[in-house]
Amino acid sequence: MQFGIFTVGDVTPDPTTGRTPGEHERIKAMVALAQKAEAAGLDVFATGEHHNPPFVPSSPTTMLGYVAARTERLILSTSTTLITTNDPVKIAEDFAMLQHLADGRVDLMLGRGNTAPVYPWFGQDIRQGIPLALENYGLLHRLWREEAVDWEGRFRTPLEGFTATPRPLDGVPPFVWHGSIRSPEIAEQAAFYGDGFFANNIFWPREHFIRLVGLYRERFAHYGHGTPEQAVVGLGGQVFMRRTSQEAVREFRPYFDHAPVYGGGPSLEEFTAQTPLTVGSPQEVIEKTLTFRESFGDYQRQLFLMDHAGLPLKTVLEQLDLLGEEVVPVLRREFAALRPATVPDGPTHAARAAGRDTGADGPAGTGAPGARRTA
Repeated sequence: MQFGIFTVGDVTPDPTTGRTPGEHERIKAMVALAQKAEAAGLDVFATGEHHNPPFVPSSPTTMLGYVAARTERLILSTSTTLITTNDPVKIAEDFAMLQHLADGRVDLMLGRGNTAPVYPWFGQDIRQGIPLALENYGLLHRLWREEAVDWEGRFRTPLEGFTATPRPLDGVPPFVWHGSIRSPEIAEQAAFYGDGFFANNIFWPREHFIRLVGLYRERFAHYGHGTPEQAVVGLGGQVFMRRTSQEAVREFRPYFDHAPVYGGGPSLEEFTAQTPLTVGSPQEVIEKTLTFRESFGDYQRQLFLMDHAGLPLKTVLEQLDLLGEEVVPVLRREFAALRPATVPDGPTHAARAAGRDTGADGPAGTGAPGARRTA
């Protein structure tokens, strides 16, 4: 089981002080969070991709390349790479380059994006979001696996004998998660390729995501990649911790009430009841996170959103200390004790490269027994 954090890189005023960080400050804060995540013993740091205010991470591979040079162990990922508005050729080359720079500590999460104006900025139409996602990934999948690609589709110029460079490290493409908050077509796509499915379940009720994950697992087995239990699932979540729940609620409430993504909707209490958001003590975070298994089955990656809603960097770093010292060690033990031996571990480059060499890898090259090779 892999634990980590993801950031969407929002620039949000602190409602308790009225202060808004500048873009430079926010970008440097994201780097500081990645370094802190490694120091705290976490496994993954992931950044979103946005091209509109109030967000700053428009170039995830630039950010992750910088972080790669300042970390040694951390898996570097995205919490969305826009498969709809990025050219698949550029994604193939950028992430293969990042693989080499980071010695394989790289994967990525593909998503459509839900900001309508971004599509025309990159010459696309949001009404074609699903067809774009399906076609572009079909090409990306081939570019990482074939030396000379002949290809023709609806949304970009044809390719003839094209070779993306550099080639993936050790001949193993970066592991791909397909992220979705609402689209069964994306769950189907993840299942078809034997890739991972990430349900970023931070805003919608649990029941919606239970259906999406269930569909992905069912179709993963349908396509012959293994049993439904061997499908590779990731989940999101948000936490805010203090020593007592009263302290946590009192401190976090103004951030919840005024943040653009929360304010004006359900109350803090209603939102925490319906979503993964946990505001309380470390023990409460442990207890709620363990319930995710009851809803979604055994899964491979848990990412927490912690640097949002205008929280100052100092506060977020304190959260990471609590997460690394008091929460994640317990979650590792508890999830490991419950997980059957046939359920795969979280994907790593080393395990997938070893599986490729021995022919013993399981779904998506994660090393799980009992499934045919798909990478």
